[in-house]
Amino acid sequence: MDAERSMITLADGRTVEVLTEGPPDGLPLVIHHGTPGGGLVTYPPKAEAELARGLRAIHFARPGYGDSTPQPGRAVADVAGDVEGILDALGVATFITWGASGGGPHALACAALLPDRCLAAATIAGVAPSDAEGLDWLAGMGPENIEEFGAAQRGEADLTAFLEKEAAGLGNLTGADIIDGLGGLIGDADKAVLTGEYADYQASALKASVRTGIAGWRDDDIAFVADWGFPLGPAGLPVPVALWQGDDDRMVPFSHGQWLAARVPGAQVHLLPGEGHLSLAERHYGEILDDLLRLAGLGG
Repeated sequence: MDAERSMITLADGRTVEVLTEGPPDGLPLVIHHGTPGGGLVTYPPKAEAELARGLRAIHFARPGYGDSTPQPGRAVADVAGDVEGILDALGVATFITWGASGGGPHALACAALLPDRCLAAATIAGVAPSDAEGLDWLAGMGPENIEEFGAAQRGEADLTAFLEKEAAGLGNLTGADIIDGLGGLIGDADKAVLTGEYADYQASALKASVRTGIAGWRDDDIAFVADWGFPLGPAGLPVPVALWQGDDDRMVPFSHGQWLAARVPGAQVHLLPGEGHLSLAERHYGEILDDLLRLAGLGG
C-alpha cells in the first residue's frame, strides 16, 4: 500500500503533519481523528477497507497534536481552512470525509464551509454542540468525561491540570490494560471489541496522541465548549451528511446522536442499538464507507 508522511506548510505559516495511504489517484477520504488523537497511527483492517474501495486516505493531526503547529484559541470551524490548505498542497480538488468522536464536529465543519469541494461527510459517534438547545450535554457520559469537560468549562488552567494528569496515564497504556485504563468511559459493547489487534491499535493511538504534549487535546476541548463557528440550523448543511451513533456509548452519549439527527435536516441517520463508542466503527466501517460513497453519488 502506498503510504507517505509529510509536513505541509499552510498559508499562515503553520505546519501540519499529514499521512496519506492508498492509490495516489484514488478518491480522497479526509479523516478527522478523535479527541485525543493525531498520533496518525493507522489500523490495517480499516486501511484495507479503504483500499478495497479505491480510496486515498488523508489523515492529519489537528493543531497541537503530533508535529502540527499549535493554534491556541482555534474554533471547530478553523479546520476547514486547514483541510483546504492540505488539499491544495496535495493537488486534490474534491473529497469525502468522516470524523469520529471529537472529529465529528470537524467533519461537519467541512460539510458546512467547503461545499464546493466536500462531496459528502459522516460523523461516527460525533459530539453535539455544548450549547445545544434541549440537550443535557453531559448526561450519560462516563465520570471521566464529566470531570474533563467540567474542567474545560471552568477554563484553561483547570483543564490543563486535568489533562496533564490524564496524559501521564496514557503514556503507559497497552492493549492488555486498555479496558481498565478507560474505566467508566466504555460499556459492554466497547469491552467486547477491545481485544487483540484492535486493543493494541487503540492503546498505541492514545499513547501517540500525547507524544508531544496536551496542546491539541486542550484546544479541542476548549473549542467544543465554545461556539463552533458555523450553524446547524433549519436549512441543514449544503452537502449530504450521514450520522452514526450507538446507544451504548459512554463517551458521546446516544442523546447527542439523536439531537444531531433532529437538527440536521436531510441527514442519513444510523442510530444503532447495542453499539458503543469504539465498537461502532470496528463493526460497521465498510458500511460507513459505502454509505459515504452513495451520498456522494459514487456508489450503488
